[in-house]
Amino acid sequence: MTGSGGVVLFKALRPAQWLKNGVVPAAYFFALWDPSQAEQVRGFAPLLQVAAAVVCFCALSSGVYLINDLSDIEADRVHPVKRLRPLASGAMTKGSALFLSAALLVAAFAGALVLPPAYTAVLAAYLLLQLLYTFVLKRIAYVDVFVIAFGFVMRAGAGALALTVRLSPWLLLCTFLLALFLALCKRRHEKLLFANQAETHRAALSGYNLQLLDSQIVITAAATLVCYSIYTLSPETVARFGTSGLGLTIPFVIFGIFRYLDLVYNSKDGGRPERVLLSDRMMIITILCYGLTALAVFLWPQ
Repeated sequence: MTGSGGVVLFKALRPAQWLKNGVVPAAYFFALWDPSQAEQVRGFAPLLQVAAAVVCFCALSSGVYLINDLSDIEADRVHPVKRLRPLASGAMTKGSALFLSAALLVAAFAGALVLPPAYTAVLAAYLLLQLLYTFVLKRIAYVDVFVIAFGFVMRAGAGALALTVRLSPWLLLCTFLLALFLALCKRRHEKLLFANQAETHRAALSGYNLQLLDSQIVITAAATLVCYSIYTLSPETVARFGTSGLGLTIPFVIFGIFRYLDLVYNSKDGGRPERVLLSDRMMIITILCYGLTALAVFLWPQ
C-alpha cells in the first residue's frame, strides 16, 4: 500500500455510500411515533440496537464494495472518476483489499450476534444478493437496477427486524420505487457520459435505451409520489399515528423529486446520488424541511 495508509483504507471503504444505510433506522423513527409500538423502541437499548444494525450494514457494504472493486479493477482504470479509487490507482494492493474485505464481513456478522436472528438472516441474504450482483447480475440490463432497489428494501426490512417492529408495506414500496428511480437516473447519466463506449464501462448499459430510460424515470417518479401520498393519507396511517398531518410532507417529496430531475437533466448530475444528497444546498434544505415538518406533525397535540 502506498501513500497515507489510513486515508487510503478509509477511502477504499467508500464512506459516502454509507448514506444508503440511512434507510435502516427508518422503522425505529416511525415506531417511535406509533402509540402501538412506541414502548418497544423507547429507552437507550433500542437506540443501541438500531445503531448496531446500521454499523453492521456499513461494514458489510464496505466489504462488498472492496470485492466489487477487485472484480472491476481493469475497467475502473480507464474510467474518468473510478480510476482514482485506491485499488484502480494502485494506492492499495489486491492483498490488502482482500484482507480488509474479509475483516469487514466477519465484523458485520459478529456485530449482528447482539441482534435478533431474523436480522442476521437478512444480512446474509443481502450479502448473497450483492455477490450475485457483483459477478453476474450487474451485467444484465434492468435486472441490475431492480437488484439495487431491492437492496434498499432489505435495508429497511432489516431495521424493522432488528427491533422486532413492523414497517408499513407502503413504506417498503416507496423505498423500492425511490431507489429504482435513482438507479434509472444513474444509468441514464452513464449512458450519456460514455456514449458508444458505454458497454466497456458497464456491460448492462448496452441493454438500455435513452428514450426508454426517460419514460421509465418519469413513470417511477410518478409512482413514488402516488405511493407516498397514499401512505400518508391512508386510514391505516392516520389510525396508527393519530393524525392526517403527514400529508403536509407531500409537497417536500414532490419538490425533492423535481429538484433531482432538474439536476439530472439540466446539470447532468445523476451519476452519484449520494453526492447530490450531501452537496446540493437546495436538496439539503428540502430534506431538512421534510424532517422538521414530520417532527412538528408528530409533536403537535391531537
